[in-house]
Amino acid sequence: MKQRINIVELARQLGLSVSTVSKALNGRADVSDATRQRVREAAEQCGFSPDPAGRRLRRQSSETIGFVLSPPQSHFAHPFFLDLLTGIDRALEKTSFQLVIVTARTVETELDSFRRLVEQQRVDAVMFGRTRRDDERIRYLQERNLPFVTLGRSVTGNPFPFVDIDRTVAGRNGTARFIGLGHRRIGLLSTPGYLMMSHYLQEGYRAALAAARLPFDPALVIECAFGEEGGLEGARRLLALERPPTAIMCGHDLIASGAMQAVVETGQRAGTDVAIIGCDNHPLGPYLNPPLTTFSAPTIEAG
Repeated sequence: MKQRINIVELARQLGLSVSTVSKALNGRADVSDATRQRVREAAEQCGFSPDPAGRRLRRQSSETIGFVLSPPQSHFAHPFFLDLLTGIDRALEKTSFQLVIVTARTVETELDSFRRLVEQQRVDAVMFGRTRRDDERIRYLQERNLPFVTLGRSVTGNPFPFVDIDRTVAGRNGTARFIGLGHRRIGLLSTPGYLMMSHYLQEGYRAALAAARLPFDPALVIECAFGEEGGLEGARRLLALERPPTAIMCGHDLIASGAMQAVVETGQRAGTDVAIIGCDNHPLGPYLNPPLTTFSAPTIEAG
């Protein structure tokens, strides 16, 4: 095996100054194409690669972008976020940046995860999802003047860059599908109300009802926790109403899974006696009984 050499030894072998070799390796315009090619060929033959720690120190950059996974996460990450991270990683593949993933334990302590990343200068930029109407994370990052991009919109602070998957479409089109099938009592099991996506989901739901001239009944809208348990408890409340819904729009597939179980508890069959639509195209959907109708989005492309 060839012994790795440093930049001083590489420059000595080429008869060039260290600064010229450094400029050539970094693609600087004040080095001729011939010299740049000669340096790169020699570096490859000798197995030389620039010290990344030194490069980051010179540039005063961590060359790292942080992604904070918002709680709750039932496992390492929901498949939705895994697809998102796959897209992000693909976009960073040909850059000098690497992705670091941080998980927050609770909603209340999530800001601490951002503080650790920013104040210890571990990242050059941050990405995160599940934006909120009143989002202290956005205020904090804007105060610290750190670049960030979110998955989702918010009315917090100054305008900022975001990519969004519009939940208004799911709320409106899902409810409209039920109406087209003849349902007039339609429930909504929404994701938690503090999230912006919940606001848009409910906005779409109400828009579909209004377009069909159906009255809005607040008793048919329940905000519940992510996961099967949240959907189970929420659907139990809906089905216990004096006039229960004949169809339920769910803000998440895991919520829909719990809702299907609640329907079974009443001696009815999901999809036949009580129609259900989910959101996010979770891998478990096709294996439920019956398979779940759901909304999907180009999550990898969003990442």
